[in-house]
Amino acid sequence: MNAGSRRPYRGVNRVLLTLEAQLRGFGRNTWLTYRQAAELGAQVRGGERGTTVVFYKLHELPAGESEDRPEPRVVPLLRSFTVFNLAQIDQLPERLAQSSGEAAAWVRELAPEKLLADSGARIEHGGFAAFYEPAENRIQLPERELFADAGSYYSTALHELTHWTGHPERLGRQLGRRFGERAYAMEELIAEIGSAFLCAACRIDGRLQHAAYVADWIQVLERDKRAVFAAAAMAQRAADYLEAKLGTPPAVPAELEEEAA
Repeated sequence: MNAGSRRPYRGVNRVLLTLEAQLRGFGRNTWLTYRQAAELGAQVRGGERGTTVVFYKLHELPAGESEDRPEPRVVPLLRSFTVFNLAQIDQLPERLAQSSGEAAAWVRELAPEKLLADSGARIEHGGFAAFYEPAENRIQLPERELFADAGSYYSTALHELTHWTGHPERLGRQLGRRFGERAYAMEELIAEIGSAFLCAACRIDGRLQHAAYVADWIQVLERDKRAVFAAAAMAQRAADYLEAKLGTPPAVPAELEEEAA
């Protein structure tokens, strides 16, 4: 959205600005023109590169007096503007500045932090999307304070870390032969179960982060009644792989050992 007018960008501008914010690691998809920033008493940081957006509308030209234009006509009008993300602007008014109080209630948990660090995975923070990029073999996460709470952050991070275990250099999961076009949904199911296993091992409350995939998971399970067992087994293998990097797995309470026996 435009921080000055409070209007959301639409059409191709939404696509352009979302991609730019993600590629450059901006925490918010909120923008101002140079002039708007100056009117607010703010200053675009020196050396910052702006992003181009376009304004398009149909403009009606009135009828002319000559015979060449006896009737009004409509012509397309296209203009371009340069905008800057709020992360590129200093001296913003308080209402637009990143709140410093949001992170105060965010408490890091030792067990999942150790698991993420000891995994050896390349984890980068920035932007506002979480994903594992196989080609670059890296995990991308938004900054911690952008999550509602620690549980949401860790369950998302551990979901992506489960994806990371499937790389050919590690467990080399190959799902296409059995699940065909549903391999992607199956991989997401494995990652979500793996996240649940790892959250439990770290003694933290997890969150279902990918509810949008439920319909795809159901289609996988309808085609293959045993798919959930395969997904759970692969998720367990991923969890075991990661926990092994800790040297010793998290201790199991005595009462749970008795139940398992």
